[in-house]
Amino acid sequence: MGSEGQVLNVFSHGVLIIWGLLVTLPLLWAVMSSLKTDKEIFTSPWGLPEKLHFDNWSRAWNESEIGDFFLNTVVVVGCSLAGTMLLGSMTAYVLARFEFPGRRLVYFGFVGGMSFPIILALVPLFFVMKNMSLLNTYHGLILVYIAYSLPFTVFFLTSFFKTLPTSVAEAAMLDGASHTRTFFQVMLPMAKPGLISVGIFNFLGQWNQYMLPTVLNTDEDKRVLTQGLVQLTTSQQYRSDWSALFAGLVLAMLPVLAVYIIFQRQVQSGLTAGAVK
Repeated sequence: MGSEGQVLNVFSHGVLIIWGLLVTLPLLWAVMSSLKTDKEIFTSPWGLPEKLHFDNWSRAWNESEIGDFFLNTVVVVGCSLAGTMLLGSMTAYVLARFEFPGRRLVYFGFVGGMSFPIILALVPLFFVMKNMSLLNTYHGLILVYIAYSLPFTVFFLTSFFKTLPTSVAEAAMLDGASHTRTFFQVMLPMAKPGLISVGIFNFLGQWNQYMLPTVLNTDEDKRVLTQGLVQLTTSQQYRSDWSALFAGLVLAMLPVLAVYIIFQRQVQSGLTAGAVK
């Protein structure tokens, strides 16, 4: 039995190492290519750059308008993420802590929203946004992102709030705290690991969202980063400016990598905390 466990352990570690290499090597290759000249990219694609050309990054930021697309994405994702976390946590807390008629129906409505393909809603969503004069606007895209992310947020946080001790909330209520104060000052800080975990997932989904802004945001001045990368890929291929193309891709990846590196411990604790009551 011990030898079988050892074999399984070696096999699982081997799979993880291979998976890690498959994920890491393309990222490292893209970073190296972004610091090379166009000639080096084709003559020595797997070699290190002879000199670090950070001017590729500045050229991608300024000349290809990646900087403008980046700032548009920060505005949209920042506001939508804040709205998603606020509304999602409040809804999940009520569903997890209070009994009322239709509670299970509301909960399963959010769960059902997770399985609804967004592509089926694009046409009616387009006309709804058009009739409400929300097309090609920041606030329209923010509202759609919030609605898109709420089902998973509510599903995840409802289970997490159920694992938190009720005695703390009851003690706060006995001390005269209102439901609002109990939620924001007592329960929400206790749910920090879960909030960070679901916040990371929402950030990744909203930052990398392409289909929704492509349909609902055709204004060139308000395009987000995913739209800008498609435009960058097309324009740089015709100009043969491959170093700027790789630099733009790296600039788009950096925020995602930075967020995960900073909050990786909280993500791991949040994913495991809900399993322990």
